[in-house]
Amino acid sequence: MKKEVIFTDILNCPVRNVLDRIGDKWSLLILMVLNQNEVLRFNEIHQAIGDISQKMLSVSLKNLEADGLVNRKVYPQIPPKVEYKLTDLGKSLLPHVDALAGWSNQNMQTILANRASYQKS
Repeated sequence: MKKEVIFTDILNCPVRNVLDRIGDKWSLLILMVLNQNEVLRFNEIHQAIGDISQKMLSVSLKNLEADGLVNRKVYPQIPPKVEYKLTDLGKSLLPHVDALAGWSNQNMQTILANRASYQKS
């Protein structure tokens, strides 16, 4: 059976491009936290994740907003109020994230055992 080639230009591969953005340490966690809540403020996201610095959270949110996965709404008041929520595009990514999470949960013990075995050799 012939395997279908979806994209042959490795340097401009859409999968590579998307994984460069969401494959970092924090983006998927941010998307998952926003998925569990309709709307969250910056500090609520920060508290939900816990060990992310405020600077890294800010950078990650800006990147997700730039890609159209997260919407940022600023209310003109003092002190400033900013809310974040998933866009429809961000929501459309979540079933694929769930599939990856399921695969990870199913195979994590095997992966950890393989790593340990590899490190011994």
